[in-house]
Amino acid sequence: MYRFIHSGDLHLGKRYGNMPEELRGRLKEARHTVLRRLADQARAQGASAILLAGDSFDTETPSPETRRQALAEMAHHAPLTWVLLPGNHDSLQAAQLWSALATGRPANVTLATEAAIHELAPGVALLPAPCTTRRPGRDLTQWMDGAATPEGTIRLGLAHAAILDFAEEGGASGIITPDRAARAGLDYLALGDWHGAMAIDARTHYSGTPEPDRFKHDRPGQALLVTLPAVGAPPEVTPLVTGSFEWRTIPLHLLAQDDGPARLAALLPPGPERRQSLLRIAATGRASLNARTALAAAIEHAAPEFALLELDDDRLETDCEAGDLDLIDRAGALREAAERLHAASLDTAASAAEREVARAALIRLFSLCQKIAS
Repeated sequence: MYRFIHSGDLHLGKRYGNMPEELRGRLKEARHTVLRRLADQARAQGASAILLAGDSFDTETPSPETRRQALAEMAHHAPLTWVLLPGNHDSLQAAQLWSALATGRPANVTLATEAAIHELAPGVALLPAPCTTRRPGRDLTQWMDGAATPEGTIRLGLAHAAILDFAEEGGASGIITPDRAARAGLDYLALGDWHGAMAIDARTHYSGTPEPDRFKHDRPGQALLVTLPAVGAPPEVTPLVTGSFEWRTIPLHLLAQDDGPARLAALLPPGPERRQSLLRIAATGRASLNARTALAAAIEHAAPEFALLELDDDRLETDCEAGDLDLIDRAGALREAAERLHAASLDTAASAAEREVARAALIRLFSLCQKIAS
């Protein structure tokens, strides 16, 4: 039997430039401390190695602090073995990075920088497919088919690429054939690149990222515990929670008569969970100007309790009645402006983009008038 942790896409050193400044440091630190959480899980589950399937670093030029602190953390967890595979973000083209890693790595860190068989443990062969460049343009796992190992050897493949047409950045090239595990006689093929966990078949898995960094996948950070009972036996794959932050998109569908703030309050997690939550409220349906403004105000009021709380109301239609315009003004320049914006937002002769601009301006005007009035 052989047991290991399959992970990848740590993106150590990620800057989070689109996030509020005070949150960036917390998110960056969470990516570093996931190394400890992976090691803790490995010890708890009796795993002897952690296979990182590419993109351990976010760029080809991580800072010396990011690189050396990662190696120091891995060294701290010896005799646990760490295996680092070059991915598309930290490909072999970053010669300076991999040279520095080779020079500074502790004894319990293996760099899978060659497409060659590596003995991971007695009777366990690792067949890595390191990314040669950011976009290799070919299936780098093909060499595994002809790689011979002694009879009775467990064969583990390790690669970083799309196996379907879903590259993280679009424009996938070098897509791995979905039946590579069968073709190469692999007991397990550990893949990275896709940040959400996915089983391609019983022997081929994406682990997903252990610490999420976007709303795209809407699932907690996790790694996979892989147990191989014997050569040729189906692997036992168990997800392990490793993330410290939760990134989640919460749908909120409103009808015209709904109380938006009350519906929102019922959806939000309890207080203790909020500091580690990044939530996007995806509002759809219909709401009056007043209800829409109340929802935005409720989001603004609750936001300081969260790591991040934002409202996506692009698909929330606005019902505007005379009573709503009265709340802006009953006469005068403001009322005239509101009526013109309302008419423009409903003008079918205008483009959708023009109607959206008018609608957004009307909502903004209504919100400002409500703030002044209060």
